[in-house]
Amino acid sequence: MSNPYNKDYPISWEELHRNARALAWRLLDQGPWKGIIAITRGGLVPAAIIARELDIRLIDTICISSYGQLEAGVEASKQGQLKLLKGFEGDGDGFLLIDDLVDTGKTAAAVRQMVPKATFATVYAKPAGKAEVDLYITEVSQDTWIRFPWDMAQSFATPIADIQS
Repeated sequence: MSNPYNKDYPISWEELHRNARALAWRLLDQGPWKGIIAITRGGLVPAAIIARELDIRLIDTICISSYGQLEAGVEASKQGQLKLLKGFEGDGDGFLLIDDLVDTGKTAAAVRQMVPKATFATVYAKPAGKAEVDLYITEVSQDTWIRFPWDMAQSFATPIADIQS
């Protein structure tokens, strides 16, 4: 099977912080919130920013794995079977469910079943998964691989024109 990701979208720490704060602004008037449920691992950083901005002290996690293991320092870009490592007690009523990205919607649909009454918000959304979340800030095309700042190191970047040749 070929790689379905034709575009690369690197996100800086500043951009992620700005977008997570924008998400917090949009969630502010929908509270008060009992707490946040962060989907690990990607939802941890946005959840921390949103918790600070909305003055939420109770943070829990749903730990689920869907992408492949690290291979040669690069995370495998194809989704595998979902593996629940830690769930959440309750239906999510009054809680924010936070993740960095909704991609295919497979993980989002599974987590949504676990906590159906939570308000589900992501920073980034792709077309195939955006119907699974209540709120997101930035939509990117389905064929884009988002490179989050915690997955990157600074190095030379090939110019786009050179990639296309």
